[in-house]
Amino acid sequence: MEENHTRKESLAKNYGLSEADFEQIKAKGIALDKIETELLLFKSGIPKIYIERPATLGDGILKLTAEQFQSYAHSFDANKTALKLKKFVPASGAASRMFKFLNEFLNDFDHENETINAYINRKKDKNLPIFLAGIEKFPFYDEIKSVVKQLYPDYYSLESHEKSYRFIKLMLSTEHFDFANKPKGVLDFHKYPSHVATPVEEHLNECAFYAASNSVSHLHFTVSENHQNLFTSIIDKVKDKVESKTDTKVHISYSYQDQSTDTIAVDMNNRPFRNEQNKLVFRPGGHGALINNLNELEADVIFIKNIDNVIQNHIHEITLYKKGLAGILLELQQKVFEILNAIDSRSIGENDIEEIIRFMKQQLNIDVLDDFYKYTLENKIDFIKNKLNRPIRVCGMVKNEGEPGGGPFWVRSFKGNVSLQIVESSQVDTHNSEQASILSKATHFNPVDLVCATKDYQGQKFDLTQFVDQSTGFIVHKNNKGIDLKGYELPGLWNGAMAKWITVFVEVPLVTFNPVKTVNDLLKPAHQPQYEN
Repeated sequence: MEENHTRKESLAKNYGLSEADFEQIKAKGIALDKIETELLLFKSGIPKIYIERPATLGDGILKLTAEQFQSYAHSFDANKTALKLKKFVPASGAASRMFKFLNEFLNDFDHENETINAYINRKKDKNLPIFLAGIEKFPFYDEIKSVVKQLYPDYYSLESHEKSYRFIKLMLSTEHFDFANKPKGVLDFHKYPSHVATPVEEHLNECAFYAASNSVSHLHFTVSENHQNLFTSIIDKVKDKVESKTDTKVHISYSYQDQSTDTIAVDMNNRPFRNEQNKLVFRPGGHGALINNLNELEADVIFIKNIDNVIQNHIHEITLYKKGLAGILLELQQKVFEILNAIDSRSIGENDIEEIIRFMKQQLNIDVLDDFYKYTLENKIDFIKNKLNRPIRVCGMVKNEGEPGGGPFWVRSFKGNVSLQIVESSQVDTHNSEQASILSKATHFNPVDLVCATKDYQGQKFDLTQFVDQSTGFIVHKNNKGIDLKGYELPGLWNGAMAKWITVFVEVPLVTFNPVKTVNDLLKPAHQPQYEN
């Protein structure tokens, strides 16, 4: 209590926080030391990560043949009956970025005085022509067109550009379809002969293929509380059909991003930012906050995949590689558990150390400093146990094709340790020519294709919050009703939030990575009904 009182006095004196502010903070369930830490971070800045080299094939990224993947997939199938499997899908994000160029069009198009072609030429817009050329191929085309025709009886006499304008306006109108403000997961993504499917349905379907044991699967969505009803209404419609078709019972659960993980915003002078009501402004902590949600899950193997990375075609190929990653995870976990159990039974001798260290270096990418060999046997064993008694993740990596986002790198910490990490470009000092050069040499990209083991060798759940590198958050520049502010995002879920996990990267084919970042991505072959159904 005394410490809290001292902290309140410090925050009041240094940042002008009032009793009403402390009540607001308390109502959100945020600890004062968290507020103080964040305010100090804004002042001091967040140090950039030092990347030593990109992870490449044979140097941090494992490359397997299709036959090896098949073998690991079979191994996973043979061992999964004793395991509880769960699929974790971050799904709270709104689809605003998907429709960004269409919203810009509606805001900037001079409907009375120019044609759409004139707008395209004026803005040099490359996205709108693609959207218009493929408009009839979008899975939501028929439904929106039907409503447009109802609302505009003169539809058939309209010029084609006028039809397109009204279609886009209706699609994004808050009174009608409001696509840009809905979660991606509930939008129509794929058109089948009998129906149109959302990502929610596709994830439900995928569960039966690779995340089920004993004909039971568990699917967990992180959602915004105010959107959960959109998810449940879709699942109510499709769950029985999917379960019947796949002969798999799928249990659905949800969680929200805990508001106690929200972070305080500051103005450009690093003072707490206030809104028109003079209240403190807090922002969601980013997907790194979901480490708390992941921490609550009870499962032996957890598959993590983004909501928008679903596919209409090649489901059997995707299943092979997902199961393959899980097979690798189980094999590595078994070896780790054998070593930890041997340590507990005091059956590790000096003669065993070299083989264990070789396994840690070669298969788990664990850095061992030269000083290690000067340790006593007891200290060597303590070091090994500390490094091995951690959560494990096996991450699929695809070849880099210029997609925005993070990639696999060897990172050197301030203490001199080198580890494998998924790094975002914003974490690197790109003004440093050496660091920028290393960043540009990345050969692979992170598609958020993770298989995780979050229990220890005694069957207890790890406290995942203990394996976060708190120094790897992000300071972001935003604005609130036209006024600039700075926000703090927590270490990303697969970046700093998992920085201290045992990490293994494996190359997977590009076919496994089909995200929908812009609505035009739905026109790509992976999202069109022209291959297998």
